[in-house]
Amino acid sequence: MMTIEIIAVGKIKEDHHKKAVDEYVKRLSRYCNVKITEVADFPDGENAAVREAALILPKIKGVCVPLCVEGRQLSSEEFAQFISDCATGGSPHICFVIGGSGGLDDSVKSMGKLRLSFSKMTFPHQLMRVILAEQIYRAFKIMNNESYHK
Repeated sequence: MMTIEIIAVGKIKEDHHKKAVDEYVKRLSRYCNVKITEVADFPDGENAAVREAALILPKIKGVCVPLCVEGRQLSSEEFAQFISDCATGGSPHICFVIGGSGGLDDSVKSMGKLRLSFSKMTFPHQLMRVILAEQIYRAFKIMNNESYHK
């Protein structure tokens, strides 16, 4: 079974965000193993992203997908195809990486098979976990030809 890992800087503070992520993880459990890995965040400053990268890099396994504003934007169908291609191409472990408020260091971005952007807009990193979990769930619904609201 495929493993989807979300490596995220910081902890979710708002209960409603945590409940939403937990709900999507529960729904995804019928399709894949989901692992959420949190690393410490550092106060904004010139070294925050570098210090966070030092915690992120050793945790990356399999295909790395850093989320960054300059990344490639995909439709839900293209995203589903990417996940499917990873699974059928012998890469059953995908690590999505969500940076902190200062973004991701280039050392993390350079590890990416795909740099992914959900929008040209910037989202709070805690909310991004909810959005990512929902899109992963949507991708598995698409891959299994199951209906899902639009």
